[in-house]
Amino acid sequence: MSRINVLVVEDSPVVRELIIHILDSDPEISVIGAAARGEDGVEAAARLQPDVITMDINLPGINGYEATRRIMETAPTRIVIVSASYDPQDVAKSLRVVEAGALAILPPPLGMNHPGFQARAAELIRLVKLMSEIKVVRRWPKPQAVLKPQPRIEVPRPPKIEVVAMGASTGGPLVLKRILGSLGAGFPVPVLLVQHMSPGFVPGLAEWLRQTTGYPVQVAQHRQEILPGQAYLAPDGWHMEVDRRGRIELSDAAPIVGLRPAIAPLFRSLSQFYGSRAVGILLTGMGDDGVIELARMREMGAVTIAQDKESSVVHGMPGEAIKLGAAAYILGPEQIAALLKALIEPDWKAQKARDQI
Repeated sequence: MSRINVLVVEDSPVVRELIIHILDSDPEISVIGAAARGEDGVEAAARLQPDVITMDINLPGINGYEATRRIMETAPTRIVIVSASYDPQDVAKSLRVVEAGALAILPPPLGMNHPGFQARAAELIRLVKLMSEIKVVRRWPKPQAVLKPQPRIEVPRPPKIEVVAMGASTGGPLVLKRILGSLGAGFPVPVLLVQHMSPGFVPGLAEWLRQTTGYPVQVAQHRQEILPGQAYLAPDGWHMEVDRRGRIELSDAAPIVGLRPAIAPLFRSLSQFYGSRAVGILLTGMGDDGVIELARMREMGAVTIAQDKESSVVHGMPGEAIKLGAAAYILGPEQIAALLKALIEPDWKAQKARDQI
């Protein structure tokens, strides 16, 4: 079996050698290069073409954010941020890393004599292996971004849509940003969101989505009434459902496939109480959370959508939904937003949206 080739970008000689030692200790990983400066990391990425890069944030010259952005524009590579700047409470910084193109962020390894060394080293190895399996998505420089013409799709007029639900995992924050930003404030239906995230990140994600899209996103509360024009994000440690009265129900029931919140309970509740008056969407992410429940939504007459492979960082959940026949539509983020507008907004606006699909 071929090894996972890794490039280490870290300005501290001590930390750099420790990361190299940890990664090289695993027989499935090989460190093929190291760099101490951001510019050198960008050059080495193009020259060595590693499978994974570990990247520090605070680097001499260009910092880790800019180095990550340049690599993703010129020599796309799976990047894991390993930095002393990591702070699980600083969600804005973590999301900035994701926006630049990195897949994950974690603190640097502890010294070999520290009691937590083995656990931190094992997490670094686990994450590098996990990220090596993820598809690389090139990030185009913004001034050169080109919108490709999208094929037209037929948009039948379903029963009146009363709620939209989206589930996402790896790569989800950026996709949610694109969809909500394309919908724009004033979208006339409640939007329910489940995003698989590390504990403590949900409030920051809600704030980041509000700031970057202008869409009113809030962390959901128990028994809260869902209202048009608002988006509700499932909180840490709670499954989110919706009842027949249009109120949010939070549950601390057992995790599903190790996840709480999971997407499955939300989709299940929509099948039960909304039927054909709902839209279910599975976005980028590993695993199969929500796949069977999306299929059930389709059986009940709901509009069901899976993100396409081309725009997904990981085509796990949407890919499984497509295999099962759970998705009536397979679309990219902007197409998803256009379809939602065509389905939900008044007819004169719907026609305009159809022309954009």
